[in-house]
Amino acid sequence: MAFAEIISIILRLAELAFAAIVAGLNGDYLHASKGASAWHLGRHIYTEVVAGLAIIFAIIWLFPFSGSFIHWPADLLISAMWFVAFGLLVDWIGDNCGSVFDWDGISFRGTGSCSQLKATIAFAFLSAICWLVSAILGLYWVRRHTAPVAPATYHRRRWYRSRV
Repeated sequence: MAFAEIISIILRLAELAFAAIVAGLNGDYLHASKGASAWHLGRHIYTEVVAGLAIIFAIIWLFPFSGSFIHWPADLLISAMWFVAFGLLVDWIGDNCGSVFDWDGISFRGTGSCSQLKATIAFAFLSAICWLVSAILGLYWVRRHTAPVAPATYHRRRWYRSRV
C-alpha cells in the first residue's frame, strides 16, 4: 500500500504549504491593522490559530509510517476548522472587494488588501479540501487494514455432563 503512503505525504506537504501561505498572508493583514480591536479582528485571529495548528500537525504527521493514517478524526476536525475559517472570511469580505470568486483585477504588484484577502480565502479553501481528502484516505486505510473482530462465543456446559 505504498501508493496510499505517497498520496498521504503529498497531501501533508500541500497542507503544510497552504497553511503557511494562509498564516503569512493573514499575519501580514493582522500586522497592518495594528491598534484595531481584537473583537473586530476575531475572524482573522481564528484563521491564524487554525493555520498554526495545521502547520504543527502537518509537520508532526508528515513522517511516513502506517500509524499516520489513524489520525483521520483529527484530519476531519481540522478540515472542519478550515471550512469555518473559509466561511468566516467569505462572510467578512462581503461585497467590499467585489465577488469573492471574481479574480479580475488581481495583481502581484502592490499591497492590495483585496487581492491579499482573496488569496487567503482561496488557500484556506484548498487547505480544507486537502485535510478532508487526507481524512477520507485515512478512514479508507483504517477500514481496509483492520481485521473484523469476531464476536465472542461462549459455550455453556450442559448440566448433565460431568467433567470426568
